[in-house]
Amino acid sequence: MNSTIAISANTQKYLDLEEKYGAHNYHPLPVVLNRGEGVFLYDVDGKRYYDFLSGYSAVNQGHCHPKIVAALVEQAQKLTLTSRAFHNNLLGQYEKYITGYFGYDKVLPMNTGVEAVETAIKISRKWAYEVKGIEAGKAKIIVCDGNFHGRTINVISFSSDPAATNNFGPFVSGYVSIPHNDLHALEKALQDENVCAFLFEPIQGEAGVVVPDAGYYTGVRNLCLEYNVLMVADEIQSGLARTGKMLACDHENVRPDILILGKALSGGVLPVSAVLCDDEIMMTIKPGEHGSTYGGNPLACTVAMTALQVLKDENMSANAEAMGNLLRDELKKLNSPHISIVRGMGLLNAIVIKHTNPEAAWELCLLLKENGLLAKPTHGDKIRFAPPLVITKEQVMECVGIIERSLKQLA
Repeated sequence: MNSTIAISANTQKYLDLEEKYGAHNYHPLPVVLNRGEGVFLYDVDGKRYYDFLSGYSAVNQGHCHPKIVAALVEQAQKLTLTSRAFHNNLLGQYEKYITGYFGYDKVLPMNTGVEAVETAIKISRKWAYEVKGIEAGKAKIIVCDGNFHGRTINVISFSSDPAATNNFGPFVSGYVSIPHNDLHALEKALQDENVCAFLFEPIQGEAGVVVPDAGYYTGVRNLCLEYNVLMVADEIQSGLARTGKMLACDHENVRPDILILGKALSGGVLPVSAVLCDDEIMMTIKPGEHGSTYGGNPLACTVAMTALQVLKDENMSANAEAMGNLLRDELKKLNSPHISIVRGMGLLNAIVIKHTNPEAAWELCLLLKENGLLAKPTHGDKIRFAPPLVITKEQVMECVGIIERSLKQLA
């Protein structure tokens, strides 16, 4: 199938540069992009594509949203970084804004998603020893099989993906992994009095958009309360209007003890992440015990406030819900023999490919690319369909047409 994909000399020039000078830690589709606007991306040859990955949900607001870019440019001309060695005029404003937005006492600002996960883990352990009273060095955190929380040594220590762990040990201890979407397994694990937190993705994105049963979030909340354990929700990919609510946990009106955000917190223009919780938990962290050179920088603060405001002003949660329902309904109507499952919530969706060729999902993504839509397989046979939240009904229907045509071309 690869031999049928034409690659221009112009595109090949850029691919060759990466191949020669860059680490080979990614396997991207053979497309080189140089411009984005709304739901669209454009390659170096001028071809337009629908973006059905959205930077793994980092560009929920659409590529280069004018209000977010304007805030970035304006602030970039004033002050970008002071480090937390000094105060800046935007940090307090941002902290007030985001804590009010999500209803928590405090926020700890970081940069990348995995930094926020690491921060939440450190806070959970600090709370374990200083509030819950667990013996020093004994705290445990429950995680889920199939999780993806990032790629640091600590975080891959509780990954069940061999690609994440092979030849990277020794690993960090203190984690117990249980099946995802299994409240009985969670309650059994919570019998251990050294457990301080349950860290989970409300929807497992990298695993192929695995949505738990109705009532799961409520069950998790109740069990964590019963056993005095922190409910830690990694909403980096599922949050910020992606699933049709501001947070995936909002679908059951559940409030985590610790909320982890990233990706679309900046609208995709720079790395911004955040950890939110109440004083009893956050104030266990004292000066010098955690931080980041870039965390809470003025540029990130103004961009994040604008990115969050855009989500509300443009009612993106409602659009994600409506367009997600439409997309899933239309995909099911295709009745393709190559789709075994259509699943998702809001505009975080996936299809599972049914084919005798184990590379069929990859080959379908190449065909989609040729037909003007960019998506990427995960875990072999699954393809995420997660366009920016500004997509319209007409665009969804056009994209379903592209998907249908590509499926028919799949040998």
